[in-house]
Parts: sequence; structure tokens; C-alpha cells
Amino acid sequence: MLRKRRWFVGIALLLCFAVVACASPAAAPTPAPAKEAYGGVAPASPGAGESERNVSEGDTGKGDVERMIVRTAQLSLLVKDSEVSLGQIKAIVQELKGYVVDTSMWRQEDQLRGTVTVRVPAETLDEALSRFKALAVKVESERGSSQDVTEEYSDLGAQLRNLEATEAELLELLKTVRERTGKAEEILAVHRELTSIRGQIEQLKGRMQYLERTAAMSAVTIELIPDVLAKPISGGGWRPGESVAAALRALLNTLRFLVEAGIWLAIYVLPVLVVLAIPVIVIWYLVRRRRKAKS
Repeated sequence: MLRKRRWFVGIALLLCFAVVACASPAAAPTPAPAKEAYGGVAPASPGAGESERNVSEGDTGKGDVERMIVRTAQLSLLVKDSEVSLGQIKAIVQELKGYVVDTSMWRQEDQLRGTVTVRVPAETLDEALSRFKALAVKVESERGSSQDVTEEYSDLGAQLRNLEATEAELLELLKTVRERTGKAEEILAVHRELTSIRGQIEQLKGRMQYLERTAAMSAVTIELIPDVLAKPISGGGWRPGESVAAALRALLNTLRFLVEAGIWLAIYVLPVLVVLAIPVIVIWYLVRRRRKAKS
């Protein structure tokens, strides 16, 4: 009986789809248009969110596409005072209409070190990097990367429009099923499909918004390394503080090696030697006793 009912529900759904397709073609949404150019996205459907905006710079008719580039940078700066430099970096970021994502400060060898991650508008990234580097005694390292996400954003836009068209069809089907049959099983089946489609739409919108934010605001991670002595004692760049720190590290490593060697000797080496020595001692004792017996 249950199997027959499932067959009836399936046949009813197929008939409803056929009725909607034939009876109200004007109500069905127009299929999503194809991409106009590399990375281009056609205009969003009515009622769509702001995240579904066209990647193009407007309807110029020339097919020009605004590239969506995600830029990041990493700096390692040798500074006189890490805490002072951190405050200066925050002031620069605030002036450039950016914000601080994360900061971390710690002491190492009696020196305050730190890292800070900030985001600044993409169009001011080069200016920000120049101003950050100006705070340093020396730029130890600098790295940058760019990722073109235009194609991904365009594909997401196309998927979004297709899902929204499917959502509109399911809403129309749900309305038809309620008016013509009113069966709870059929209504629930359509509602489950509608819920799944809406979940996929929200995921696509979230990803598109993330790409928009990361492309608009570039991330910069800055490592702050305190300069032990801003002015070297000799012309060769010798810094006594660094030599003392290196000697202390070598001493600690040597002490750790000696302690670990003693632990291995007491726990592992000596027991193994005892186990190996027992049969040797027994054999030696038997041989010696046999020689005494013969003599």
C-alpha cells in the first residue's frame, strides 16, 4: 500500500511540473544568460541581493571587465621599539580607513617582539607598505601575492542565477500543488526541494560576499623584530647582545644534551648491558669450572 502511494505521489509531481510548464509559460523566469566575456556576469535577477552585482564596470557595451584581485603582503621589520612601532602602525591603518585584524606581543630574550595583521583598502596597499617600511631600521624581508578571483566570482554568479530560477519554479509548483491537490505528502516533497535550493543560494551568496570583501580590503601581516643595538659598536655590524644570546642558547643546548644522555644511559643503556652480560658471565663461569675440573 505504501509503495503504491509513493508511485501516486511521483506521478502527481510529474503531472504538476507538466501543467506548470504548459499552462503558465509567462510566469516562468527567463533562463540565466551566458557570460558575456571572460569573467563577466550578466545582470542579477529582480530582487537579488547586493552581493549578486555585475563584476563589470557597468554597461559600457565594450565587454570591459573589472578584475577582482585579492592582494596580500607580509613584512618583517627590524625596529627600535616594537610597542611604539605597533602604535604607529595602528595610526597609519586608521588614517587609511582600514582596521586591525589581530595583534600578538611576547618577550623573547628580554626583548618585546610582535606580529600584527591589518586590512587596508586595496587601492592604498602600496602607500601603506611604504609607510610601514619607513618605520623600520631595516626591512628584513618583504613578500607579496595576488590572486585573480574574477572567474570564480563570475561562475558563482551564474550558479546563483540558475538556483534562483529553480527556486522560482519550485515556488510556482508549490502554489499549484496547494491549489489543485492539497496533499500534504506532495507539498512536503516540494518544500524539501525548496529548502535545499535556498540553502545552496545562501552558501553562494556568502562566498561571493567573502570574495568582495577580501578583494576590497588587502591583508598585511607585519612582524616586529626589536633591534638589540640600533647602532653597532664596530663597523662590521657586530652586536654584543646577539652574541650573548647565541652563547646562552649554545650553553642551554649543551646542558640539555648532557641531561638527556644521562637519562638514556640510566634507563636504556645500563639495563641492556646487564641483560647482555648475564649469558656472557654464565658461559665464562662454566668454562672456568670445567678447566678447574680437568686440572
